[in-house]
Amino acid sequence: MDPAPGASILVVDDEERVADLYASHLADTYHVETAYSGSAALELIDDTFDVVLLDRRMPELTGDEVLDRIRSDGYEGKVVVVTATDPDFDILEMPFDEYVVKPVTGETIGKVVETQLLLDSYEMRLNEYFRIKSKLSALERTKSQFELEEDDRYEELTVLATSIRDDLEEMLAEHDELGFADREFLDE
Repeated sequence: MDPAPGASILVVDDEERVADLYASHLADTYHVETAYSGSAALELIDDTFDVVLLDRRMPELTGDEVLDRIRSDGYEGKVVVVTATDPDFDILEMPFDEYVVKPVTGETIGKVVETQLLLDSYEMRLNEYFRIKSKLSALERTKSQFELEEDDRYEELTVLATSIRDDLEEMLAEHDELGFADREFLDE
């Protein structure tokens, strides 16, 4: 199940064969572009990409440097480090969303992207829910029950908050059914 059909993915790896392999596994479901160097990635990355798969060890401009630059430039999309480098304590300060150690199968790449897109959809709905709840709370602190009941907009907002909460509960149930917690790269 794909949480965001048509999402845009950028695969960044200096090994063209690896980048092309990952891209081929994703191309049936997503819009995929590849970059074969850190500098090529910096030229391409913008907010149209939902997920960036980023190799960590590349010549000239490393994945670490690319990650720092895109985050400092304001890129807020999901970044998955896909690398042959085992994690060490230096990753604690790195602003990525997931760290996956190669070798990685096409199926795993697909699940990683799906997970990140699903998490992104959770975040958006959760933010929307809290914005609405904040408005409702502000009104409830300052208006009488009678005033609240007389305003159709308050009722509409209350219904919307309930609907979004129900959607979030469904999304969590769906997440559990997909078994992401059972994947080996999420266990550690």
